[in-house]
This record gives sequence, structure tokens and C-alpha cells, in this order.
Amino acid sequence: MKQETVVVIVGAGPAGIATSACLNLLSIPNIVLEREDCYASLWQKKAYDRLKLHLAKNFCELPHMPFPLSTPTFVPKNMFVKYLKNYVYHFNVDPLYQRSVESAWYDKSAQKWVVTAKNSVSGLVEEYVSEFLVVATGENSEGFIPNVYGLDTFKGLVIHSIEYENGKKFGDKDVLVVGAGNSGMEIAYDLCNWGAQTSVVVRSPTHVLTKELVQLGMYLLKYIPCTFVDKMVLMLSKLLYGDLGRYGIQRPLKGPFLLKKETGRSPVIDVGTISKIRTGDIEVMPAIKDIEGDRIKFTNDQERQFDAIVFATGFKSTVRKWLKDDGDLFNEKGMPKYKSPNHWKGENGLYCVGFASAGLFGISNDAKNIANDISRIVDDGN
Repeated sequence: MKQETVVVIVGAGPAGIATSACLNLLSIPNIVLEREDCYASLWQKKAYDRLKLHLAKNFCELPHMPFPLSTPTFVPKNMFVKYLKNYVYHFNVDPLYQRSVESAWYDKSAQKWVVTAKNSVSGLVEEYVSEFLVVATGENSEGFIPNVYGLDTFKGLVIHSIEYENGKKFGDKDVLVVGAGNSGMEIAYDLCNWGAQTSVVVRSPTHVLTKELVQLGMYLLKYIPCTFVDKMVLMLSKLLYGDLGRYGIQRPLKGPFLLKKETGRSPVIDVGTISKIRTGDIEVMPAIKDIEGDRIKFTNDQERQFDAIVFATGFKSTVRKWLKDDGDLFNEKGMPKYKSPNHWKGENGLYCVGFASAGLFGISNDAKNIANDISRIVDDGN
């Protein structure tokens, strides 16, 4: 089977459906290919139960559709999934599901992209040809578990945070959460609330803020330089939390918003974890040194026994597995070569959306930029 269109979009997460919606509004034909059996599968199937959007709703809207006024400021997972359902229906986004893209390359003679995808229902390999290709698989395409010496000998349960739903089955267990980003800290809090003996590995310095401080900072950034916003937010954070160093959590040298801008690393938005750490209900541990059986040794030479490990160690891009011509857009890790705002456009009609380390706000900007750019090129060619 061979099918031609103007734009092929790989991935039907929020990035892919937002781009398709923007193109549909401009009457530009497009096909969305998705390896799973639904859009936004990470949100619908692989997000833990208590998850809420970590930023205020006005920073999480997809293009051309605000949240309903009745939606709370920080949107729960189920409400966001409902929002996505309405979004897909409203903008007539109709992905082709269970299509696992195997390769995409640029045919210079025809000046078109050729994408092959395996239909997991029929078993057939299908071919899609387009003038433009949008990579919307994003930064969170595949869960990442680091190489830890002896991990293969661990006798207990090992999962990535993508597999974590809630702490119900861990209620009487000793559980180690590896990773102190937003997911790791929130999962540690959830485990503790379910009665698990919870420890969390904090390897690197990290900022801890309340959701209100983040909201305030993002508002002030519209009017005040980042340096001053960071100073103000850090001062308020210190008043709220005091010196977290005594619990094993060090602050980075750079401020939270500057660090986000330069590295894409977000501050931890505290959901109650810090109070559990202060009371000793959650123990902070340094990096893992090695594992032997059910015993884990840490870099401070402390040794502990655990029943389960939850790796909240982030995700990795899988673009390099199937994209054969990178259009001078992606580096060897499958991430954009260039920093925002120049990250979304490559050569020969290649684009990427959702790779700016800027969350849903970044996705919205990318999708609008890409659709408008394609529209301009199509109009110039007519």
C-alpha cells in the first residue's frame, strides 16, 4: 500500500495532534502515524494516577482551544485526557493507529519524504510519501533506565516510572525511587502515603518550589529579567523550606528559570514530599554504587535491602532508530542540534515538535510555527 499526502506526522501524542489540528485549520492534508492504539498513549495508559499538570492550565493549552473556565488551575490527568479527546474531535484529527514507523528517508530526485510503517494489525508494511515530514515522537518516546552495576542480580521488582500507577501493591514493601525530578518525588510521596517504606535517590542538586512559586515566576518572566525572577523565587523558596542540604538535597548554583532555559531541567514542584522527608517518612539517599541480590550499596558506603526499585530516570528519543536523513536537525542522541527558538525546522521539509524541553507550552508554539511555515511554502509554490 502506498499513500501520498502533503504532510506526514509521526506520533499522535499532544505534539502530533496539535500539529495536525493547526494544519487542518489551514486546509493542508496530513496523515498522523501512531504506533499505539490510541492518541496520547502516555497520558491515557502510562501516567500514574495522582498526576496533575505541573504548570498552570494557561501554560498547558494546545493551539486554538483554551481549557473550560471550570477547569482547575492545575489540571488532573483525567481532565487533561478529556480535554485531548475534545481537541481531537473538534479539529478532526484522525490518526492511523498501530503503525510503527520503520524508516523515513528523503528522495532527492522526487523531492519527497518516503516513510515506511508496519501495520501491526495486518502485518503489512505500508508506504507514505509526502512533501513534508514532522517528527512528533518527542523527548519521551522510550523510558530510560541507566546502567547500574549488578542490576541484573536484583531479586525484587524493577520498573520504570512509566509503568507505575499507584502505590497500592507496595504498601508493605521497602521501595527505592531512583531519580528526584517531578515524577520521582511525586511517586515517592505516593508510595509513602500507601504505607511503603520509601527512599529516594537524589544524585544532583535540584531546586524545590511550590506550584504557586512557579506560577508567579512564569508570570513575572513576561516583564522582569530572568536573573531578578530567580532571585525573588529563590528567596521565597528558602523562607518556605529552609536549608534542605541537611536532608541531602542541594540547590544548584544557577537559578531555577535560568537552569530551565539553558538545560531544559525543571525545578521540582513539591506536592508534599519535602514534609515527608523532614519527618523521616521518606529517606534521601545518594547515588547507587552497585547492587548485589536484594542489597543496594550507595556511594556513601551505606547498604540497604529493598523489595522494589522504581526508576524515575527520564526518557530518551528514538528518532535515530528510524529517521535515515536527519535534515541537519537532530544530533546523535536524537535531539535537536539547535536550541530554542531555532530547533524546530531542518532541511528538505523536515520539522520536529515537542523537543524544546518546554512542555506543552513549547509544543503549542512549535505546532503553530510548523503549520504556518508549511502553509507559507505551499502558498509560494502555487
